[in-house]
Amino acid sequence: MTTIVPAPLSAAVIRRALGEFELPAYDEQVLQIQQYMKILLAWNEKINLTAIRDPLEILYRHFCECMYAAEALHLENGRLADVGSGGGFPGLALKIIRPGLRVFLVESNIKKVTFLAEVIRELGLRDAQVLARRYEELGEEVAPLDYICSRALGEFSAFLEWARSEQIATKQVILWIGARDLPEIQAIRSWEWAAPIQVPHSLRRLLLVGTKRPTGVSVAT
Repeated sequence: MTTIVPAPLSAAVIRRALGEFELPAYDEQVLQIQQYMKILLAWNEKINLTAIRDPLEILYRHFCECMYAAEALHLENGRLADVGSGGGFPGLALKIIRPGLRVFLVESNIKKVTFLAEVIRELGLRDAQVLARRYEELGEEVAPLDYICSRALGEFSAFLEWARSEQIATKQVILWIGARDLPEIQAIRSWEWAAPIQVPHSLRRLLLVGTKRPTGVSVAT
């Protein structure tokens, strides 16, 4: 039996959602979201890119929540690595809203790597590259980085230890987390954590930014 793929969202619906997150709604970005959504919904029937099936929920949870960081954290340009990119969130969503970013999508699942490459090609995104490997294997090919971001990655201690290594040379980490993960992350004192930012339309999801502390700096407890 043929699976029916939901119809893409209208430009008006996308503009309204972006407005609720205080995001700009330029014609090119709206069109890219529509194209991305079409590819995502089609591929999601073959490989598990997201458990969310409703296009409107995908728009809010994946596109708007990821793009919100660009405004909330004043991201404009720079080199950004998205670790565990999966369906391209947050990395490609940030690339759409901030075309000046140089984005590396780090993903070890080959089927998802193929999907990400397809999205980049179809949307005509420049300065976006897929790296088919585990983040622990990365080094000088992406350094230096201005930002490393991740969404629902887990294994925070190992990830943050890698992110602060000299071979990566990143300035900041940006995390999309659940409120229950906040104490565990804040207890990692090799990073200086800014106050968490509440994600709009959510009671439990947060944006958290960490700046690497210099080696050897003691932290009061």
